[in-house]
Formats: sequence, structure tokens, C-alpha cells
Amino acid sequence: MGGRAALHRQRPGPVTAAVRRTRAERWAPYGLVAPFFVLFGAFGLFPLLYTGWASLHRVELTALDRWEWVGPGNYVRLAVDPYFWNALGNTFLIGVLATVPQLLLALGVAHLLDARLRARGLFRVVALAPYATSVAAATLVFALFFGREHGPVNWALTGLGLAPVDWQNGPWAAKAAVAAIVVWRWTGYNALIYLAAMQTVPRELYEAAALDGASRWRRFAHVTLPALRPTILFTVVVSTIGATQLFGEPLLFDAGTGASGGADRQFQTLGLYLYEQGWVNLHLGRASAIAWVMLLLLLLVFGAARLVRHGLGRGA
Repeated sequence: MGGRAALHRQRPGPVTAAVRRTRAERWAPYGLVAPFFVLFGAFGLFPLLYTGWASLHRVELTALDRWEWVGPGNYVRLAVDPYFWNALGNTFLIGVLATVPQLLLALGVAHLLDARLRARGLFRVVALAPYATSVAAATLVFALFFGREHGPVNWALTGLGLAPVDWQNGPWAAKAAVAAIVVWRWTGYNALIYLAAMQTVPRELYEAAALDGASRWRRFAHVTLPALRPTILFTVVVSTIGATQLFGEPLLFDAGTGASGGADRQFQTLGLYLYEQGWVNLHLGRASAIAWVMLLLLLLVFGAARLVRHGLGRGA
């Protein structure tokens, strides 16, 4: 009898089992998302905080054991550094030259792909092919394409009776050439995003507009574009982030100049300037300050985009 009573006491009752099951169900979601937060803390949050702390010190990449506190000194130095402002201006100009044509072309390509064409799947693969191309391969091909002596672009200009352009050394020509690489690589990617958004627009709206006598252009302007406003805003933000972090294209466009971005720094971006300070000049503290300035610029863009989206929502 005593053994049966002990065994009975050891067995969990239905209430205890239900409590354990409820507790397990409550903590299961946290266990499932825990790996993400562990990886984010190790490879996202910790480097961010470490970079912020390094930006407040004078530290060289060759002497990581010697940190000298300078407070906001690295940021003050950037504020009076003409090379930093040159890189910031180049980043802005290349971003505008790349983002505006890119998104306009992507809208046009998406509108064409949304039509009932034969082999639409093939055209979509072709549109995405530049995005899948290596940055190094695409940039080297474009460097040959914009060559001064034997480049096809100057050959075409000469055929039209125009003077050849020094695409790598001209202040505006170099920026336009780098922007052309970005446009070529990312137009198809954004076009597929727009295409996916276009296919969610109810077809009844197009049919009603057609019955009212609206032309194809008016249907696109008054039905498609208003429906794509959130998607367009998303692509603008993503393209701005990409333009701020632009690195591979200007680095390889004129490989002889390295991270300086041309003989006169005519297409040196913030990404190249950060690389030059951190891994060429070995000033890790200054490079960390540049990285945080880039982060603050992106936060400003996010804030502006949020205000625009809020204004569009109130207008709608």
C-alpha cells in the first residue's frame, strides 16, 4: 500500500500536466526566435556598438591595444575635412543619377512585363540577369565600355560627330558612368518588385476605367501609380541605402586609383572614403566615425520616408 501511494504521488495529475503544457507552449516561440537574436547580437549589435565606441577614440589598425580617448574629435575632424565633403557630395550626386533613371526605367519595364506578352517568364529572367551578375565582372566590362581610346561609347559619339569623353577622369562623366553601372544592375530587380505590386491591383479597377473611356496611359497614371505608392517609397528607401553604401562599382571602375576614387577623387563615395581611412591609412577611429555618419544619414532618410508615407496616408 505504501509503494502504491508513493507511485501515485510521483505521477503528475492532469492539472500539473496541463500547467506544464501551457508553460511549454508559452516559451516555445521565444525558443524558436532565440537563434536569430543570438546571431543578431553577435554579428549585428555588437559590431555596431563596438564601432560607435571606436569612433570616440584615436586607434590605429596596427595597434589595436592602444586606444586614446578623443570624444567627438573624429567627428569634428570630419566636419572640416574637404575629402569627406567631397565624398558626401559624390555619393549624393551618383545616388541621384542612379536612382531616378533606375526607378523610372523599372516602372516602364514592369508595365511592359505586366502586359500579356508571349514568353513573359523568359523576359522576367532576362530582366533579373544583371542583378545576378557579379559586381566585379559588370564593372570591369563597363570600364572597357567607357574606355577613352577604344570604348564603344566614344566610338558611337565619334560616329555622331561629337568629341570623345574621358569617362574615367571627367568630374561629371565619371559620376554618370558609375551611375550607369548601378542603373544596369538594379533596374530589373526593381522592375520585378513593381511587377509583383502591379499584379495585386484588382483588375476590376482597370475594367471600370476602360469602360469610362480612359486610355492605357490614363489607366496607368490614375490606377496603377496610386496603388504603387507604398512600393515606390520602399524602392526609393532601398535604393538610397544602396547609394549610400556604394563601394564595388567606384572601386573597380578605375582600378589604378584604388580607394581614392579617381585621380582627383571625382567619384570617391563615402564607402570608398571609409575604406581608405580604415584599411589604407589604418585610422580605425576615423573610419568608425564615417560609418556612424552614414548610419545617421540613413536614419534621416528613414525619418523623411516615414513622414512622406504618413502624408500620403493622410492624403489618401
